Amino acid sequence: MNDSLAGKTALITGGARRVGAAIARRLHAAGANVLLHYRDSQAEAAKLAAELNALRAKSAATVKAELLAPIAPRALVTAARQEFGRLDILVNNASSFFAVEIGAIESSHWEELIGSNLRAPLFICQEAVPELAANEGSIVNIVDIHAERPLKGYAVYTIAKAGLAALTRSLALELAPRVRVNGVAPGAIAWPDDGQFNEGERARILATTPLGRTGSPEDIAQAVHFLACAPYVTGQVIAVDGGRSIFI
Repeated sequence: MNDSLAGKTALITGGARRVGAAIARRLHAAGANVLLHYRDSQAEAAKLAAELNALRAKSAATVKAELLAPIAPRALVTAARQEFGRLDILVNNASSFFAVEIGAIESSHWEELIGSNLRAPLFICQEAVPELAANEGSIVNIVDIHAERPLKGYAVYTIAKAGLAALTRSLALELAPRVRVNGVAPGAIAWPDDGQFNEGERARILATTPLGRTGSPEDIAQAVHFLACAPYVTGQVIAVDGGRSIFI
């Protein structure tokens, strides 16, 4: 497998920070030009783009978009063409994640969680297909191990990620042979910034992880890089979770 992405362009949604930034750095290091989508993280996106452009001039750019807006998919794909003349790799990484228990679910929760984790990836993929097909490109969706093993208290999020896993496999069939579509399902990689899991819950999660530790954003980035380069892999969702999905 040739792991060079020289001459290719990657669009990473939510690419300014955390896992998205690690993916951007990894694909950029492999030679790709990267378009970093952000919603609120303008400073982080600009800083990362400057860092990457210092390594290779005119190799990174940013684009602001609210992914739930109907115009977002076209705006993102158009930005890739305008900045770099092509689009080869689409990474649907942006995601909302929060708990809402049965009995308290409101339509706004549904719209945010389903919208960011499932609806937006579907319509971005649809918009990107002509460009990706012309370049025999690939899509990598960031799913979640809880798409198959529900997380208590997170029913709507779980439903959304299960839909994204199904979307991944469906598009692999629909878009073959010109476009490959795969997913990466993280386990405990980076704890949420808002402290959703207390120390006791974090300890419980690590106790159910065979490798006994959290992973890193770079672990997810490595898997995305592999899938972006693997010419005979499509329709797969790879768990990068320290073995937790075989334990819970």
